[in-house]
Amino acid sequence: MWYTPCMKLTAKVKLQPTEAQADSLKRTLETGNAACNYISGVAWETKTFGKFQVQKLVYETVRKTFDLTAQLVIRCIAKVTDSYKLDKKTERTFKPLGSIAFDSRILSWKLDRNEVSIWTVDGRQKIGFLCHDRAKEILLGVRGESDLCLIDGAFYLFTSCEVKEESPKDVDTFLGVDMGIKNIASDSDGNQYTGQTVNALRKRHAKLRSKLQSKGTQSARRLLKKRKRKEQRFAKDVNHQISKSIVLRAKDTDRGIAIEELGGIRDRVTVRKAQRRQHHSWAFSDLRLKIEYKAKLHGVPVISVDPRNTSRTCTACGCVDKANRKSQSDFFVCLAGTSQTLTPTLR
Repeated sequence: MWYTPCMKLTAKVKLQPTEAQADSLKRTLETGNAACNYISGVAWETKTFGKFQVQKLVYETVRKTFDLTAQLVIRCIAKVTDSYKLDKKTERTFKPLGSIAFDSRILSWKLDRNEVSIWTVDGRQKIGFLCHDRAKEILLGVRGESDLCLIDGAFYLFTSCEVKEESPKDVDTFLGVDMGIKNIASDSDGNQYTGQTVNALRKRHAKLRSKLQSKGTQSARRLLKKRKRKEQRFAKDVNHQISKSIVLRAKDTDRGIAIEELGGIRDRVTVRKAQRRQHHSWAFSDLRLKIEYKAKLHGVPVISVDPRNTSRTCTACGCVDKANRKSQSDFFVCLAGTSQTLTPTLR
């Protein structure tokens, strides 16, 4: 039997509860996190951090005190013990509306009806959900737990799913990808993905935040809360579009992707004070991760290259010179007279 490689992806689903159901979900989160705080207190006092050891200490008490179903108690114990895996130097506490994990025993999916059946403190509830077509396709491979989260007044389920990967292809050539701020990405075919829209949006949002924060009124704070994470969602959507375009271009031309290794660039590069906000909001890591996982799904190999001199190196003759491309906006002109192009080319 051949093993089919699979990738773990997370499907985000927005629940559509009634007012009564929303109240039940909220109280379920509050009760679950109160149980987690109790479990954490016992674990900290007894210096017991193993899952099965903690379960022996608290299981019966938590079930009676918080009136939770058996499986949700187990999930709360797992949440607490997992939190102590990082270190055991401080006692862990949990926010009243923090996420709680549900597994197949206390949550089931009815994809044909766009509905989930989920356990709450008021018993099982059938709740409708919304998601885009790609998320629904991913949900066919549900494996593992689903995290119930309350974000900006709306309930979401983040569900772990398995998606089949295509077999890696053997390639001889690579599509080079150069990442930047003015142009979010440029490829070696001469295609540029401008960052003008994203940068303009960030600049406008920064000005608006500053204005609202200085005003300090209740309506200003309400507007700040309403616009929370809007810029981040927009930038992620742009990165999804760019990464999809790059990966499909490489796949359709039977090439791999060569991408710059930019880890630690914020520590290596010094910018002027006026450019710090723009520099530190540059989401190159998010773009790279999206390119990598999309490429893996489509069987497109990805390699890392040293970013030094990639914008000044001629792919035809290998000539490296600062004068080949004096500034970001200049044409690339090889001093040896070999080639001329609009964009940097990654070797």
